[in-house]
Amino acid sequence: MYQLIRPLLFRLDPETAHELAIGALRLAARSPLVTGLLRALYGGGDDPRLSVSAFGLEFPNPIGLAAGLDKDGVAVPAFTALGFGSVEVGSVTAMAQDGNPRPRLYRLPADEGLINRMGFNNGGAAALAERLAVTAPRPDSPRSDSWQSGGQGPGAERPGTQRRVPVGVNVGKSRSASLADAEDDYRAALRAVWRQADYLVFNVSSPNTPGLRDLQEREPLERLLGAARTLADELGARPVLVKLSPDLSTEQILAVADVAAANGAAGLIATNTTVSRPPLASTHAGQPGGLSGLPLAARAVAVLETLTAHTALPVVSVGGVRTAVDVRDRLRAGAVMVQVYTGFVYRGPGMLRELKDDLVTLLDLEGVADVSSLRPR
Repeated sequence: MYQLIRPLLFRLDPETAHELAIGALRLAARSPLVTGLLRALYGGGDDPRLSVSAFGLEFPNPIGLAAGLDKDGVAVPAFTALGFGSVEVGSVTAMAQDGNPRPRLYRLPADEGLINRMGFNNGGAAALAERLAVTAPRPDSPRSDSWQSGGQGPGAERPGTQRRVPVGVNVGKSRSASLADAEDDYRAALRAVWRQADYLVFNVSSPNTPGLRDLQEREPLERLLGAARTLADELGARPVLVKLSPDLSTEQILAVADVAAANGAAGLIATNTTVSRPPLASTHAGQPGGLSGLPLAARAVAVLETLTAHTALPVVSVGGVRTAVDVRDRLRAGAVMVQVYTGFVYRGPGMLRELKDDLVTLLDLEGVADVSSLRPR
């Protein structure tokens, strides 16, 4: 069905199409009947052999939704029903902000890629936390009943399903905050969402907020991770991950991994979008912003291999994951899980069921007990 609808969606401005899709999923998330239908059509069941343990959390399968698709966490139950093993929302900032001027999102259909310069457009950390408290409550938190009491705030949405998978919150720096104030800015955002997140991610690698990537340097990254440790002492332990840029040199990648390991990070996400431009065939290839999708795949694999050869920290691999073979190969290269975004845009809601079914078939063909056995020992 998606292959019939996609040409119509692709005639629309990319951000308009994205808003329509998220709007539809947001409505679906409010109905147990619709989320149940989505699960039956697309989600399927998760074979026990696909389950993964990482960062002290249990994931029903190793394929997660990357940050950026559901910035404000409006459709978590719908994405859960579609079969994702985890859902990462954001990037969210301490205060709501509009992001960069439109147009700021471009399709590269001939390359199966996207270029974006969104600039962390989102409704703010407090609004996201209130919404997650209702639509995706943590197992150890009482479910919010704001929808029952007639509340009209951002959390006042009846959920379509209970949380089934871990939900991560990806946190970025507000555009209005200087680099000198970044620690306080991140702390404010983290504090707002901390109790509603299963894990948290420092986004210090987006190319679309001026100066943000400077926060991957040793001293600022140490300060950010120190702020997270202080919050953990106050609010309770949460796994905190760091998301890396693919445009770092090998020496810089290893340095970030060392700082993360020395300062309590639970893992790494590799990688964010790239400002580099491999040969591309699509019309908008020259647009500024971060490139994602298939053109990023080779660099994402290279960064993954660099990290897993150097650090014991778990690594989540992102960038150009399209097939079950891609998933298998990333796990064999040392990734604990993968995330998808651009591939989902091109392949649609049936992607997850296909990936999981094909991954089980690969395990059977290769005589592998489970996905955890794919990782090097």
